[in-house]
Amino acid sequence: MDNKFDSFSGLLRGALGDRLKAGPEISDIFTEDILFEFPYTPEGLPRRLEGISALEDHLARLGPMLELGEFTLHAVHPANETVVLEFSCTGAGVETGLPYNQDYISVVTLREGRIARYRDYWNPLVVLRTLGGAEAAAKAYKGETANG
Repeated sequence: MDNKFDSFSGLLRGALGDRLKAGPEISDIFTEDILFEFPYTPEGLPRRLEGISALEDHLARLGPMLELGEFTLHAVHPANETVVLEFSCTGAGVETGLPYNQDYISVVTLREGRIARYRDYWNPLVVLRTLGGAEAAAKAYKGETANG
């Protein structure tokens, strides 16, 4: 299974299909009390986001850091209300121009047709290389540029 998507929300909608009963906005995909976890996140980036407003803030911070390209869904492994997704993404660091080619395994737990918990496993070395190192990544996440 290789399906191409031009956005993260498109990937989620394609992967979860009829299990997902949400509106058109990305925030509609998640419960108000969504718990997002990034077990392998490097220092300076969040390991845990609690609630939809924290997730929306996180996504807004990523935009100036990473220009995400195509998402490719490789496999979907459903187990009741939990679904494991295998996918990859291409892109580039906004400030560095370096490639961002990341593989993900995400463990998604649904509640009443919306995502209530999302555990995102990815290679932190790819992020660090793309963003120019740990210090640059932490500064970028805070909204600071390399030049100040």
